[in-house]
Amino acid sequence: MKPGRIEETFARLKAEGRTGFVAFLTVGYPDVEATLRIVPALIEGGADVIELGIPFSDPLAEGPTIQKASFHALEQGVTVATCLDVVRKLRDSGVEAPIVPMGYYNPLMAYGVERFTKDAAEAGVDGLIIVDLPPEESDEMLAACEAAGLRLIYLVAPTSTEERIREVARRASGFVYCVSVTGVTGARDEIAPGLAEFVGRVRSATNLPIAVGFGISLPKHFEAVARIADAAVIGSAIIDEIARSDPSEQSERLKSYAEVVTGRRGTAA
Repeated sequence: MKPGRIEETFARLKAEGRTGFVAFLTVGYPDVEATLRIVPALIEGGADVIELGIPFSDPLAEGPTIQKASFHALEQGVTVATCLDVVRKLRDSGVEAPIVPMGYYNPLMAYGVERFTKDAAEAGVDGLIIVDLPPEESDEMLAACEAAGLRLIYLVAPTSTEERIREVARRASGFVYCVSVTGVTGARDEIAPGLAEFVGRVRSATNLPIAVGFGISLPKHFEAVARIADAAVIGSAIIDEIARSDPSEQSERLKSYAEVVTGRRGTAA
């Protein structure tokens, strides 16, 4: 596949000597219109890649924060088709950053794998993260993604064997997502010990950029990840910030959060 937005973004980050900020938010939390407002605000504040969570009833990798956001979005009637429509509207409004939906396999299988990847590409999606799709069971999705020009982004965990890491490296495109902890998503006080060694294991198996997620929420976490990886993924802390903000202030607060966590400004607004 020819280089797309993801490759161009990481190439620019490398040229600028900068660590990427991958910002996650659940589509439809607190509502679809808020998602359409918050995404540009995060980008303005410093987000380089947008991860859009596709709500699912059984998000097993998620902690309480994203579980609640997902449940709330489902109550709002958000579907896979809604998520693609959000991507389409973001593109129509001028958003140029890479957009990577993150979700679970069941809703995509119900939608139809080939139909979904085709519709996703047409909407302006760049890649997919499917949390519960192991590499050895991903042939159908990988083929559909390759046909549609989408990057299939795999997750590896500290418990991943060398064999599993090599298999992911063989199949992956876009970037590799390193899960920093053996647990669920959620903001934490400290990043996991042994993270550098884990990222080093993955680095030795692939030339793709490496993003680290799960438990990243504070500027000190971002700085720590910057020393060992190419990007940091932040999700639960963004959802928490949305939850504590008045709707009229959400965009400005999320822009400020992005500026603070990436070091563009020193203190939160």
